[in-house]
Amino acid sequence: MAHQTTPSSQKALMMELKSLQEQPVEGFRITLVEEADLYNWEVAIFGPPNTLYEGGYFKAHIKFPVDYPYSPPTFRFLTKMWHPNIYENGDVCISILHPPVDDPQSGELPSERWNPTQNVRTILLSVISLLNEPNTFSPANVDASVMFRKWRDSKGKDKEYAEIIRKQVISTAAEAERDGVKVPTTLAEYCVQTRVPSQDSSSDLLYDDLYDDDMEEEDEDEDESDMESVGEAGGLGTSEDGDTSTRRYDNQDDSGNEDS
Repeated sequence: MAHQTTPSSQKALMMELKSLQEQPVEGFRITLVEEADLYNWEVAIFGPPNTLYEGGYFKAHIKFPVDYPYSPPTFRFLTKMWHPNIYENGDVCISILHPPVDDPQSGELPSERWNPTQNVRTILLSVISLLNEPNTFSPANVDASVMFRKWRDSKGKDKEYAEIIRKQVISTAAEAERDGVKVPTTLAEYCVQTRVPSQDSSSDLLYDDLYDDDMEEEDEDEDESDMESVGEAGGLGTSEDGDTSTRRYDNQDDSGNEDS
């Protein structure tokens, strides 16, 4: 019976998820949308202190392709966002999530795009950086880009952009309360790294199942290798009628004593 192997992308995602839960990126909380699906993650982003997003609780989904990490995932905000580099449907427009193709029209260098050395941690850091420092050269939301430039160039005197962001931040408080999440509002709280508590043991079971798959594959290979070695060294044989129940070692006599 053929043994079904675990896709390499699933193994890679399992290790990344475990690493991010044990050593979180500051300002993020990672969970699976469904416990048995490693290809769909839910991300909660806490607005960094001393920024327009301070006190905000923004939720997003990361969806991974089967050939990850050779192809990039998609990152979509579920929370309504007003930002130069976020489309109306919540999709984030950022170089690191663009496929590694040479596209002179985009104005992006190939080195700025996705490559297999990137991972979820680098994506999260890029997203939080983008929130605070939008790219206005190739905006996904032109109106938000124009408004942001007015706010930036006026050194905050034009308050329209800031007021929209603050309204969105305030509106996220209700969802944070529903989720039972305390949003950090100080730098000290924001920088604390804690392990996300499991709701149940199903995540560990998932890790164990994937680990067991690898172990079973290794055990099967070792068993086959051991049988070949025993057969060669011990001279395993069978009776002339082929009955395996009467197997004996060829270097033993009928009395059970080994030939000298």
